[in-house]
Amino acid sequence: MSTAPFPHLDAGAVTRLLAPAAAVEALAEVLRDGLDPETCPARSAVPVPAGELLLMPAAAGDWAGVKIAGVAPGNPALGLPRITGGYLLLDGATLRPRALLDGAALTALRTPAVSALAVRHLTAGDRPLRVLLFGAGPQAYGHVDALLAVRELASLTVVARDPRRAAGLAAYARGIGVPETRTGTAAEVADADLVVCCTTAREPLFDGRRVAPGAVVVAIGSHEPDARETDTALVRRAEVWVEARTAAPREAGDLLIPEAEGATGPGHLAGTLADLVRGPAPAHPGPAPRLFKSVGMAWQDLAVAVAVHRAASLGET
Repeated sequence: MSTAPFPHLDAGAVTRLLAPAAAVEALAEVLRDGLDPETCPARSAVPVPAGELLLMPAAAGDWAGVKIAGVAPGNPALGLPRITGGYLLLDGATLRPRALLDGAALTALRTPAVSALAVRHLTAGDRPLRVLLFGAGPQAYGHVDALLAVRELASLTVVARDPRRAAGLAAYARGIGVPETRTGTAAEVADADLVVCCTTAREPLFDGRRVAPGAVVVAIGSHEPDARETDTALVRRAEVWVEARTAAPREAGDLLIPEAEGATGPGHLAGTLADLVRGPAPAHPGPAPRLFKSVGMAWQDLAVAVAVHRAASLGET
């Protein structure tokens, strides 16, 4: 802790204080308690020379907060994180600051938790999952941790541009209990129960026609309407789920680009994350794959930030 008038929780503290399973439960709890993601304020995005500044405010119950994030595409080449920023947690009644959290660490915790919550409800049965994961950055590592918190994994195949980073993630997953891990190729989507896309790609990563019937695809890499990780063929086939019906038409390029090409778009969704949590469980999709498209929303940051702050407060008592 710092000597500031309110605690400063750095990246290490955020990671240490809240396990992935607890982050998943924090999201589920606020949805079960009635939070309406459809009313969440829209993200503000401002282009700057180094990339983009994002402003994400939210308020719910006894809490409010705002994340200011920087997205700097050139940072990885300098050995720096692509996502930077901070989260200011506020008292909901007075708007007085209660804590300052590392924004990149918070994002690395909450985004995989959103995916894992969706996967928990969209994957049928209890058979261990064969996972194909695109990407080898912080979000990819976070998704391995979060998926293990909600489902047993039979195998993990990593697809990434850098073979060394792909091999590193495979080794990490092996070390935390995934029995079979290796690197692979995009063509292996046909063999996966779960496909997870954690990349900065702006064009589709794989052929959506090859995704197996009943498989689940999670795409989290983009919040831009002109970028996508999945293709039109998948959207044409898939049962589509999103975080909120208001957010998808603003930012989900994975759905907006296919809609412009005549495929089913955001106006024709199976449902939302809140629908999944509040039930009943969706019927088995039969021959259709399921696609969960996440753009990231401010209510998620708030829910996880509150959980981190509560864990920190308990540690002080």
